[in-house]
Amino acid sequence: MRKNTTAYVAACATVIALAAATGGCSRKMAAADAGNAVSMARDYTTADYREESTVQGLDAATDGAYDGRKLVVTANLRVRVADVESGDAELNGIMDKYNAYSASVMASENRRRYSLRVPSPSYASCLANLKRMGKTLSYSEETEDVTARYYDLESRLGTQRELLKTFQSYLAKATSIDEIMTVERRIAELQSEIDRAGSQFKGLSNQIEYASIELELVGPESAQSYGKPTAGERAAGLFRSFTDYASIVMLALLGAVIYGTPSVLLAALLYWLLLGKIGLLKKLWRLAGGKKT
Repeated sequence: MRKNTTAYVAACATVIALAAATGGCSRKMAAADAGNAVSMARDYTTADYREESTVQGLDAATDGAYDGRKLVVTANLRVRVADVESGDAELNGIMDKYNAYSASVMASENRRRYSLRVPSPSYASCLANLKRMGKTLSYSEETEDVTARYYDLESRLGTQRELLKTFQSYLAKATSIDEIMTVERRIAELQSEIDRAGSQFKGLSNQIEYASIELELVGPESAQSYGKPTAGERAAGLFRSFTDYASIVMLALLGAVIYGTPSVLLAALLYWLLLGKIGLLKKLWRLAGGKKT
């Protein structure tokens, strides 16, 4: 197995210290030693530190080095309450009791939806209190074990930070422009990797420290939808039905007047011209038959 990062860094530091302490060495030899140290460290970081951090994380998983399992817990709970306004006030009291908070809220006429974040040690107690708010309509829970991922990220961050310190010390000892540019470029790459891994580690830690509960409070079933109509409501419905019928009849009559009268007049005119006193069709028929008018 390769040497770990700490041992390697110590070895490099020892080489540099010995080179600097030797009074008989020329300036050229010291510069060569510093350049070799930079080159060796650069070659090491391009491949080895990633492998080492992964191996360390796997060793921790197999050797039982974890202090405890790292779990991400998400629950979905749907509760029917007597009144959503009262339920909202009760929920605020529960959140204050367990130091929880609501990441988002969506409200409608007869329901509320909350995305709650609860400290993991208080998750079970908080969930039990939420269920006691009313009748549980549905409930589900999902637990994801992220232990290996957590310690792998932690190990990678530690390795990258140690390498960053090493390169920062090399920067003061670099003697040529190429060495300075190489070290600065590697420092910038390491800082970018540290920032990215640190953001992932922070987000994962937050998911572990705070359990998520998707809560929906539903009010009682609407009385208007299923209750019997009163006498007034029946009378109002009857009146509305009669009004609708009268409107249809009036529209039909109005349509008959507007479209029917011209149609009747046009039909009468055609009859008078073709078959009536003028009788154009009669005359044409007689001409076709060879008779005089």
